Amino acid sequence: MAWIVLVLAGVCEMLGVFMIGRMYQKRNVASFIYMVVAFSMSFVLLAIAMKSLPMGTAYAIWTGIGAAGGAVLGMIVFGESKDWRRIIFITMILGAAIGLKLM
Repeated sequence: MAWIVLVLAGVCEMLGVFMIGRMYQKRNVASFIYMVVAFSMSFVLLAIAMKSLPMGTAYAIWTGIGAAGGAVLGMIVFGESKDWRRIIFITMILGAAIGLKLM
């Protein structure tokens, strides 16, 4: 159950990062509120997951999901570079997170 909560925390982190990008496009109160809610939920879910998962592993996986997911969302939604090297490094981030889970 803690792993599911951790993945949800990572997804909320991705949404928070996405909302930062959206705030630069549309400066409105709704974007700010969505960003604050997404990051708040991310931290709360991370704290819940860390009650039963090792702190280092949980934090690394949470950060990996947020970083890789934010980069992929940037490519899809904001038209950021889809260079093959960028995709390889995103894959490496996800591979490292999976490796930590397997250890």
